[in-house]
Amino acid sequence: MTEHEPVPPRTAVADGVAGPGDTAPAPFQRSPAQRSRTFTGILVNTGLANITTSYLWFALTFWVYLETRNVIATGVVGGAYMLLIALSSISFGTYVDRYRKLAVMRFAAAFTLVMFVLAGALFLLVPGGRLLDLTQPWFWVFTLIILIGAVVENMRNIALSTTVTILIEPERRANANGLVGMVQGLMFIVTSVLSGLSVGLIGMGGSIAVALILTALAFTHLLTLRMPEEAQAAGSDAQGGFDLRGSLAAVRAISGLFALIVFSTFNNFIGGVYMALMDPYGLEMFPVELWGTYFAVGATGFIVGGALINRFGLGTNPLRTMLYAVILMGVLGAVFTLREWAWLYVAGIWLYLVLVPFVEAAEQTVIQRVVPLERQGRVFGFAMAFESAAAPVTSFLIAPVAQVWIIPYARSADGAALLAPLLGEGTSRGIALVFLVAGLIMVAAAALAFLTPVYRRVSASYAQAGAGATATAETGAAPSG
Repeated sequence: MTEHEPVPPRTAVADGVAGPGDTAPAPFQRSPAQRSRTFTGILVNTGLANITTSYLWFALTFWVYLETRNVIATGVVGGAYMLLIALSSISFGTYVDRYRKLAVMRFAAAFTLVMFVLAGALFLLVPGGRLLDLTQPWFWVFTLIILIGAVVENMRNIALSTTVTILIEPERRANANGLVGMVQGLMFIVTSVLSGLSVGLIGMGGSIAVALILTALAFTHLLTLRMPEEAQAAGSDAQGGFDLRGSLAAVRAISGLFALIVFSTFNNFIGGVYMALMDPYGLEMFPVELWGTYFAVGATGFIVGGALINRFGLGTNPLRTMLYAVILMGVLGAVFTLREWAWLYVAGIWLYLVLVPFVEAAEQTVIQRVVPLERQGRVFGFAMAFESAAAPVTSFLIAPVAQVWIIPYARSADGAALLAPLLGEGTSRGIALVFLVAGLIMVAAAALAFLTPVYRRVSASYAQAGAGATATAETGAAPSG
């Protein structure tokens, strides 16, 4: 990456996007079709990278649980992943603002490749029994190397969100964000199937080898992509490698933007519960090879949700759409394990994942409209840090509680008799109880959000920004900011 010095607000919009310091919008350098092809190439490449890191992360989670049968271990692995994202996202956003987006993506791809090589070497050098001993450092070192490689790859997702602003017209950004959701759905489908099959058929060592090959392919393809709309990084006031002050200033500069991030965090509250307990629930119900396949069927909901957004957009108020989606997600989380029925579990996962792209695309669309490009990296990074922190908190808390108290109680004679009228019978009624309570809390939180003044303020800010963009396009004058 080539660093640039912070510069004052620009006097022209080199990327075709108006910002607070701009005086006259410049036209896009290429036609919409050309820019769309570039965006598609970046999107597909990022999708392959996401598939690879998620594939290895899923494989690690399956492998750990099958070898240890300990939900604390899976909860710690999942929670550590989200915690590392939370701790690093401010830095990721800072670098996205300071450097060209493709340079950031190439650096992240190279770093991930190096970490996966180290993980493979450690797997070969340390005997399997010692590597799986949770009381020894080798397991935690091995897990941390894989997680760091996967976390750094997430820097590319922040950069991807800013390329939507650079390459896509404002009125089509919600639809483009829907395509991002579709790619994420494909990631879940492919990784859930491949991870289960890999662990069941070729083991963890073979899974690492596959991840290395795919990561190398993605990095090579990334070197062939070009984005002339960003001949140099956008002028930015980002400083250092961890510009927390600048991130906070960028968020606070937009009225109600912090509240938007809080609203989006509702989705991650229940996400932490799923992170800790969804795989153990599925692995108790299905063999590992079949669980990966069934989860893949559920993950097709991601593609359906993204396709719906790409076709219809998010409506005139994406924030309202987001909160409706969160309420429905809470209802699904409360009911999809009321009975230990395979079809109910898979159908609930499918419907839940149909809604996830609506939450994520709504937040991205609002930020892309109201935040200047030169600050978007830090805003997206701050949002990722804040939202990601919610999942490990619930994951770290719920996994030990479920393992030590809730699951044993639900399997006891007294607990089973008490829970049977509400949750039916089965070996996983304790996990079902956790899902029910978490879903109801999520519904209540999102419903109350509709009544807050900040909801009305963010909705008004989005509408006002849209009106300003329309006036700018009609008159040829830039917004005053």
